[in-house]
Amino acid sequence: MRAVVQRVLSASVEVEGRVVSEIGPGLLVLVGVHESDTDADADYICRKVLNMRLFSNSKTGKAWDLSVKQSNFGVLLVSQFTLYGILKGNKPDFHVAMPPQKAKPFYESLVEKFRKSYTSDAVKDGVFGAMMKVNLVNDGPVTMQLDSSVSCSGSSEVVEDGEQ
Repeated sequence: MRAVVQRVLSASVEVEGRVVSEIGPGLLVLVGVHESDTDADADYICRKVLNMRLFSNSKTGKAWDLSVKQSNFGVLLVSQFTLYGILKGNKPDFHVAMPPQKAKPFYESLVEKFRKSYTSDAVKDGVFGAMMKVNLVNDGPVTMQLDSSVSCSGSSEVVEDGEQ
């Protein structure tokens, strides 16, 4: 599984001219699901995203001190199969992305995992498979990419803290 995490002042998703989700300060997370991803990959991505210390502590002035959970900020998840695009010549090929009929329930379970691990109301998402307009105001900008090891290396082990 691949996640591109952006620290934002605000972000929203629009589908067919209508805003379907929006957050204030927090994290916009673009999520790519690999064909071999398992629940262990989802657990890893959820835990890492919610605990990444990407926010400053206004009380101490310390940068990179607080997670999105500690800051009580929002999380906006957006499914993006193109994160597993491979160029064949000049044309993208998405064969390593999980097929949509399998990816949709898997992605929905990831969203639910985020909601159970944090605060349900703080976690928003886009519309799976829809053509979306994603609007964001970057904060920094700060952008991090996370890969679970299955989609990275083809092994079945999930990389734990301190091993990567």
